[in-house]
Order: sequence, then C-alpha cells, then structure tokens
Amino acid sequence: MSALFRPRANTLFRIALVILFGGAAGTIGGLMLYWRVPAGTRQFAELQQPLQFDHRHHVVDDNIDCRYCHQTVEKSNTAGIPATSLCMNCHSQIWNRSPLLDKVRESYFTGRTVEWMRVHRLPDFVYFNHSIHVTKGVGCETCHGRVDQMPAIQQVAPLTMSWCLDCHRDPALHLRPREAVTQMDYKPEKDQAVLGPELAKKYDVHSRTSCTTCHR
Repeated sequence: MSALFRPRANTLFRIALVILFGGAAGTIGGLMLYWRVPAGTRQFAELQQPLQFDHRHHVVDDNIDCRYCHQTVEKSNTAGIPATSLCMNCHSQIWNRSPLLDKVRESYFTGRTVEWMRVHRLPDFVYFNHSIHVTKGVGCETCHGRVDQMPAIQQVAPLTMSWCLDCHRDPALHLRPREAVTQMDYKPEKDQAVLGPELAKKYDVHSRTSCTTCHR
C-alpha cells in the first residue's frame, strides 16, 4: 500500500507551523509596538478644530491663567471646556467684529456648543482625575507640555500605562508648589531631589501603583 503522505509533507507541515505561529507572534508584537509609537499614541497629531484658538496669544500675550478657562480642574476629574459665554467676557469688547470669531458669537447667541475635537483621550477603562493631580502639585506642563508655545494644542506625552507608572512610582520628581501648577516656565527654587520629597510630605503624596488606582 502506498503511503498516505509523501515524505515532503513533514517539511511542508513544519513550514506551515512556523508561518502560523510566527505570523501570530509577529501580529501581536506589531500591535504592541504600534501602541507605543507616536502613530499609535496620537502624539503630535494635528487635529482640525472647528475654529482657531491660539494658546500662545492667550497665555503669553494676555497672561490668562489656565484655570480661568478650565475652571473645574481643581475640583473635578475633568478640566472642563469653557462655555462660549466665558469667551464673550472679553470678546464682546475685543475683536467683537472679527470674522475669526463668527462661530463663537453664533454659539453664544444660539446656545449651540462649539464641538471641539478632544486632543488628550484616555481609554474608557482608565480612570483619571485632574483635581487630585493638580492639588498634589503636578503641573499642567508635566502632562500637556508647553501649551504656551503651541499655536494649536497637540498631545506631546504618550499617555501610555508605562508612562503613567513611571511618575506614579516616584511622584516626587514631578512635584512643584501648588501656586506654580499652571506656570509654564517653572524652574524649582532648589534641587528637585530635595524639593520633591519635601512637597510630597507636605501634600501627603504617596506612590500609587495598584491596579485599582486607575482601573475601577
């Protein structure tokens, strides 16, 4: 009786196994790599906003504090998007006829919200609270970068789990006095290795690395 499989069948089977498992491993590895590079983390992505808003002008030229617009950052998990009525506090008097502000005026008079594109987005399974970070002395610049130098806001931090854990393992490296949390050009008055632990003790800051800290 002739053999059911030819001798080369063993070789073909081995090649098929290598392709199958190698392809699966390569796919998983490729996906893990993708979510760690700017293309996957959305770093430096240019988002088209419904209207132009230049943080450089408002922060540097007008010296507006972050908390004037993002009013809930110290008491809520979200920083808050300013209502159009807040914009009109100034722009009812300044540039009140500029076509660049047509959508702001339209929103104010119609009550329809300006649909801003969200720049910093975490997965739905991640819990993040702005207020706890700000009140413990973590500056806006730490996560959002130098927004005072951005014509349009971009995500500069990867916002990956490993990036968050690096800070959570040793938060003292990133602490500053509470009165300086919104200061973009902040420089510590003394060595951060000395100042950080002092602020951590003053603000009762501890390392938080348990899963339930962010996954609730």
